[in-house]
Amino acid sequence: MHIVLVDVKVKSTEIEKFKAATKLNAENSNKEPGIARFDVIQDKEDPTHFILMEIYWTPEDPAKHKETIHYKVWRDTVESMMAEPRVGRKYINIYPSDEGWN
Repeated sequence: MHIVLVDVKVKSTEIEKFKAATKLNAENSNKEPGIARFDVIQDKEDPTHFILMEIYWTPEDPAKHKETIHYKVWRDTVESMMAEPRVGRKYINIYPSDEGWN
């Protein structure tokens, strides 16, 4: 498994637009064969703070994801909505086992 958590801060005036664009990206991302799971969560105490939880099957799959049309549309759409640059951090899977993601 290859796990990426992307930390995103958006402008307070852009929250709903960001959510709509990101939900569409996540829905399409979850259809990609290289993605085990693609979730979007919002901070309950700070509604401008989001985490994208991207779970890929292989280390090569994130690069394939970034070549999709829906990712490129999302990236270009939300760029001006960001309050600061997004930050992605890579993780390794501990539990459940990789087979547990099926």
